[in-house]
Amino acid sequence: MTDKDALIILNLLPGIGPIKVKELLSKFKSPARILELSEGALSSVPGIGAKIAETLTSWQKHSKFEEEMNMIERAGVQIVTMLDPEYPGLLREIYDPPLVLYVRGQLPSNSERMLGVIGSRRFSHYGKKMAEELASSASFANWNIVSGLAYGIDAVAHRATLDANGKTIAVLGGGLARIHPQDHVPLAKEIIEKGGAVISEFPMTYAPNKRSFPMRNRIISGMSHGLIVVEAGLKSGSLITAKFALEQDRLVFAVPGQADNPQARGTNNLIREGAVLTENFDDVINEFEFMPGFTPSKAMEDESAICAEPALPDLSENEQLIINILKEKRDSSADQLIAETGLNAGQLLAILMQLEMKRLIVQLPGKRFTIK
Repeated sequence: MTDKDALIILNLLPGIGPIKVKELLSKFKSPARILELSEGALSSVPGIGAKIAETLTSWQKHSKFEEEMNMIERAGVQIVTMLDPEYPGLLREIYDPPLVLYVRGQLPSNSERMLGVIGSRRFSHYGKKMAEELASSASFANWNIVSGLAYGIDAVAHRATLDANGKTIAVLGGGLARIHPQDHVPLAKEIIEKGGAVISEFPMTYAPNKRSFPMRNRIISGMSHGLIVVEAGLKSGSLITAKFALEQDRLVFAVPGQADNPQARGTNNLIREGAVLTENFDDVINEFEFMPGFTPSKAMEDESAICAEPALPDLSENEQLIINILKEKRDSSADQLIAETGLNAGQLLAILMQLEMKRLIVQLPGKRFTIK
């Protein structure tokens, strides 16, 4: 038996989670060896009683390993364990990292920036607008968005990311064969098709429940450099995720809301307790600007860097055309840009908005635009 197989089996066993496996590994080193030991040897580890020891020694009876592996293969699921190099580095750092991740799609590399965006299932028009703007702006700046595929702000954040041609990771509270809610199966498929991933730590047919959603939440925060809470009531599950984020030493951002909106009380309280008040994506960038290990992405480079590169790889042909015009003229009005590019007003304004979100241009008084 390989250590990878052993971790999959340990993850299938009832009553044995990441913390108990961590304790066992601290003494026995190898996951495969854990499944070869006697009950007496296993019981010598603090926290491992007779019941857990019996489950481990009779793992064949409890795990249905072969059945699970057949289902994984048929579904085209990749298994990434905590021993694999592609396991998310940020997630590996938390107190109780998942033993395994079931993955459909492509996990981001450890060099990519990750931002959690979460909020209430019941959202206001304002909350939807803010989630869309933040997720879109982050995507244009080459950040990946992590959320939970739930109704409400989660789905809004995933959709806005896809519409901005960004990558998003959906973390489930159940197995990949039990996507919840079922209404979001098409969204999950699109996330995978567009370079993102749908992931879970739970076995394939595991049904979501009250315990599994908080476990899912620690993965959302654990995979992210920072977490934005857009709207949340005082009893919202988003506040549980924010609590995990703080325990994991992640930055927590909160969008302020109207005082009379029940869905804003949780976010306003987060701000009161020290979360970063967030009105736009610049507020996120400013918090990371001087942190060790964070270098500006290509979409955030200053004017001298832009001038040194005639074409940034993440710009469309029309975006590059506008950048070239602004480099030459220093600033131009929208009417001048329409005349020079041949774009209609709607096309131009959409492109200008994208360039502003990428932090490449700024709008001056009189609706003139210049390189940032």
